[in-house]
Amino acid sequence: MRKRIIAGNWKMHKTLVEGLELVEALKAGYIPDDYYEAVVHPPFTLLHEISKALEGSDIKLGAQNLFYEDEGAYTGEISPLMLKDAGVDYVIIGHSERRKYFHEDNDIVLKKVRAALRHGLKPIICVGETLEQREAGKAKDVVADQLSILRGISIGDMEEIAIAYEPVWAIGTGRTATPELAEEMHKFIRETVAGIFNRDVANNLPILYGGSVKPNNVFDLTSEEDIDGALVGGASLKVDSFLSIIKNAARNII
Repeated sequence: MRKRIIAGNWKMHKTLVEGLELVEALKAGYIPDDYYEAVVHPPFTLLHEISKALEGSDIKLGAQNLFYEDEGAYTGEISPLMLKDAGVDYVIIGHSERRKYFHEDNDIVLKKVRAALRHGLKPIICVGETLEQREAGKAKDVVADQLSILRGISIGDMEEIAIAYEPVWAIGTGRTATPELAEEMHKFIRETVAGIFNRDVANNLPILYGGSVKPNNVFDLTSEEDIDGALVGGASLKVDSFLSIIKNAARNII
């Protein structure tokens, strides 16, 4: 069975005190199972302390980004070595907000993925189209282009990678792709990966859905054959909603 992941992307939210309060509440309410892995992705400034708070817990720690060099004169950047030192397991790479506001292209995304893999970090690579691209009938072309970076990854490293499909028009808008629409793109992603590598690699690849995931829609989304979890934004900032998302997704397995 493919690994299933529920990852919470806190984005630019939470002070240290607030973040620790959230993690302690998550630890108290989280019931681990054999099917879903829970991951939290706080801002960089919280990683070290939250890593210590998660010790002995089944909840994994992720970062929201990284730079592709190990060290150097790169003011304001965070290296994969620093993330490992802070106790990070996962890292989000290529999020649409990074592509939009910081102009990250495929070349930069590939460099970051390679840097993460080089240091034992598990990349969650984000792909997805804008509303304009979807309405122009270019959604699959856009996603296929973003997935083309996988040609620069070894087949063995694919065991460490997850893909997150996040239609940009659904992120933080309250609009969610229907389960059928999301499944169509997830299936396309899996077929594209099979074409780059092979069917076994594609079948073992976790593909998450992101875009206004809530407790009341995650069950229907993860009921689809090719949707293996969720990358959750705003709903991961409150303990009750994030725990409910994990619980409701797991109902599809149990």
